[in-house]
Amino acid sequence: MTWLTVGTDAVLGVFALMFLLLWFKHRLRAFLAGAGVVVAYAISEVVKLVVREERPCRTAPSIAECPPHGDWSFPSNHSVIAGASAMAIWALHRTYGWIAAVCAIAAASSRVVVGVHYVHDVMAGLALGALVSWGIALLLRKKKPERAEMDAPTVVMQRLR
Repeated sequence: MTWLTVGTDAVLGVFALMFLLLWFKHRLRAFLAGAGVVVAYAISEVVKLVVREERPCRTAPSIAECPPHGDWSFPSNHSVIAGASAMAIWALHRTYGWIAAVCAIAAASSRVVVGVHYVHDVMAGLALGALVSWGIALLLRKKKPERAEMDAPTVVMQRLR
């Protein structure tokens, strides 16, 4: 086991830590954003069962231990989780979002480097995860006050309109 294989899983821990930190400020939104990561993972499992692509480590040597037969390659679950986490974190906190994006790209890249995924597996995983989280982030966006509410100088004026 190399630092690359350990690093791939450690990045998932970094995402968990970021969600925990965001929990203190956003509570329900952070929980639901994290739930979106679980939804993205579930979707990727369904896609894997449909596509059933063999891993590159079945035909070529790899740094990491090759997962057992039946653990398909497309899309990369690590990349789905990384992409979904990065997008969810980005929606909650821009600074953490930049860090999460770099971690997501590093995690996805390491899956190719250690030889357990093809490039298209991780690209599709990042895209799938990010799209699912982005959709959930749109649903969780705070509703902006209507124009009438913003113009009214007092609560009384709001009620008169």
